[in-house]
Amino acid sequence: MKIKYIDLFAGCGGLSDGFLQSELYQEVGAVEWLKPQVETLRNRLSKRWGVENVEKKVLHFDIQREEELFQGWSEDKEFGNGIGLDKLVEEANGIDLVIGGPPCQAYSLAGRVRDKNGMVNDYRNYLFEHYLNVVSRYQPKLFVFENVPGMLSAKPGNGEVLVTDLVRQSFADIGYEIIDDLRVALSNASDYGVPQNRKRIIILGIRKNLFNDEEKIQNYLLGFYKDILEKYQVDELVTVEEAIGDLQKFEPIESDIKKKIAYKSIPNSGLEASWHRPRYHSERDKGIFRLLANDIEVGNYEYTDSKRLSDLYEEIVGSKSPIHRYHVLRKSLPGTTIIAHLYKDGNRFIHYDSSQSRTITPREAARIQSFDDDFEFIGSQGAVYQMIGNAVPPKLGKTIALAVNDFIKMLNII
Repeated sequence: MKIKYIDLFAGCGGLSDGFLQSELYQEVGAVEWLKPQVETLRNRLSKRWGVENVEKKVLHFDIQREEELFQGWSEDKEFGNGIGLDKLVEEANGIDLVIGGPPCQAYSLAGRVRDKNGMVNDYRNYLFEHYLNVVSRYQPKLFVFENVPGMLSAKPGNGEVLVTDLVRQSFADIGYEIIDDLRVALSNASDYGVPQNRKRIIILGIRKNLFNDEEKIQNYLLGFYKDILEKYQVDELVTVEEAIGDLQKFEPIESDIKKKIAYKSIPNSGLEASWHRPRYHSERDKGIFRLLANDIEVGNYEYTDSKRLSDLYEEIVGSKSPIHRYHVLRKSLPGTTIIAHLYKDGNRFIHYDSSQSRTITPREAARIQSFDDDFEFIGSQGAVYQMIGNAVPPKLGKTIALAVNDFIKMLNII
């Protein structure tokens, strides 16, 4: 019997894809409010995983409108019609697990640097409450909550309470236990075969009335992180070159668009794949990309220091930036964290090959996120970059799925 789950803040389905790859789980329903992500997830569930009635099961809706989310809605100008989670859960005879995580921007350190108010007023600080209310309503035995490391230090609202304390107490109030020291829940996706340094908090919660012994539950949870999850770590990290080096190469050419540089593929230079096409770049940016990649290729390393990169940005652009804007991916190492900001520009994701003088393509970003090449992304190029950057890497998702299954079998709770 498969473990039944619902996926909240599902995005394009990176976490779900990992769970389904394990062949141990059944997706009862998912919730996502961005249309390209919804269409991508529905397409993937139907074509790859054979899920029926995806139009009904993947709810295109705003999770903040809880009454309608639970009970259904009709003839909505933006979201059309939907039967609601109550009906999906009822048809499945209940669920065992809730997975997902609210958008992470409000907890991210980078977001707090960019926002003049440190994001204390950002509505995304409070989307956690809706995740909480779904768990409270359906009382699964377990939940998996994924988020950024910045939540360990974030203080939303009036800035007086750590978000981790808020999360812990909020789940306790509805009858769930999580690990006392959330630093234990910090994982790096690269340790599990994802070609990217991507640190995330993976919170496993368990319904307290399954055991009614807080100390015993804490020991079980500690065992999940230290004994179960860690056994899935890989012996060797996967590098950027191993992830994307076999894909087709490009060379810059002049474009019909004024002051823009286009790219043409080099015949027989590598594998072709969907969404493997570079964005346009300016002549100025092309020159910067070539300079920075070549600096590493020849071993000068003049522009690998963050201050030097910030200085370079000021020299060329004529303005200061609170964070350095450029970074070349190191081909012999896992990549830096793929982020949704890619949809605005890819300057922190410059291809290591100086002759190509470009940033990474959507497919290269997807490879570094561990998406399979048969994963079809639906939407504009900007939307695709955004959904890839916001996703949980499927390979990490599969690891979590396997570890949770081990935990369930160890405790014999399903």
